Amino acid sequence: MNTLLKPKESIAMRAAKELQDGHIVNLGIGIPTLVSKYIDSSSIFLHTENGLLGVDDLKQEIDPLLVNAGKLPVGEANGAAYFDSADSFAMIRGGHIDVAILGALQVDESGLIANWAIPGETIMGVGGAMDLMSGAKRIIVTTNHTNKKGEPKLVKTCTYPITSNRKVDMIITELAVFERQDNILTLIELMPGVTLDEVKRKTESDFAIADTIKEG
Repeated sequence: MNTLLKPKESIAMRAAKELQDGHIVNLGIGIPTLVSKYIDSSSIFLHTENGLLGVDDLKQEIDPLLVNAGKLPVGEANGAAYFDSADSFAMIRGGHIDVAILGALQVDESGLIANWAIPGETIMGVGGAMDLMSGAKRIIVTTNHTNKKGEPKLVKTCTYPITSNRKVDMIITELAVFERQDNILTLIELMPGVTLDEVKRKTESDFAIADTIKEG
């Protein structure tokens, strides 16, 4: 992995490695939107809940009417399909999304996620996060390891409202990669230049350590 990349870019590049040809993938707001930059296959299809299958990076002039669910301008791949939000959410709820990559405010040691509300702060709403958590076949969280105050985002118990009772499958931060194995949060990989001691110091939640830890 390129150690010169900014942390968010490193997270996005690592997440892209989890995608396979034929996957239909929904990218959430924030770090997940960066994942598309690191997909080198034309057989991975990006979905957005406001009604487009075949999201692509911008290659020409910006079309102000062509945006993703986060209202960011996007491009369209060859063969892209448009549909209304009702059909889009039917795809999600019907189990037709292979992977959802979501941001997070907190993830607890059981795999529950909080990613839509901070008590006392004004929010726009949960968006499609609850539906994606319930309907996508696999959930990958991409997030900074700590918040702006330096506090761990991987916590014992979420103190913010949880998004769903569904548990995530993988967490990717700028420090490490965790998988939920046998319902236990398990460290499987360290990012370049990161030590196990640093991960332990910046993680509140308990976690197991894989027998063999990969180093990026």
